[in-house]
Amino acid sequence: MNFRKYLVLAGVTVFAAAGDSMLSHGMKQTGNISLNHLQGVIFAILNPWVAIGILLLLAFFATYMTALSWADLTYVLPATSLGYVILALVARFLLHEHVSPLRWLGIALITGGVGFIAGGPELTKHPKHGTETALADAGVTLSGGAER
Repeated sequence: MNFRKYLVLAGVTVFAAAGDSMLSHGMKQTGNISLNHLQGVIFAILNPWVAIGILLLLAFFATYMTALSWADLTYVLPATSLGYVILALVARFLLHEHVSPLRWLGIALITGGVGFIAGGPELTKHPKHGTETALADAGVTLSGGAER
């Protein structure tokens, strides 16, 4: 994997953690909202922290799509789990939330699991069959009927 791909995975992780943190901070300022009251939703979106959080989550989505274009979901999604570590640190030290020892243990287990997955291939290697050969092996012809 080259540097650009590591940068995309880092972007996925950082944008998700930063966006969620900003969104959480802004929603604590805004208070309870309900989808039944559109005015409250619009007011929440206009909160600068919420707006920045939404923009960062859009950046997360763009980098996530980029990563999925060259790697398997089973590789990309666990790699993004490192965001849990960043999120817990931000929640504890910037948002002043209590993070219990049990949650820290869970975060440590997630981090260990990510280490196992990161050591594997980023993309599943498929056999070098042409489309027609693969379909014929499955008993399907290009005319839509099954082979006899």
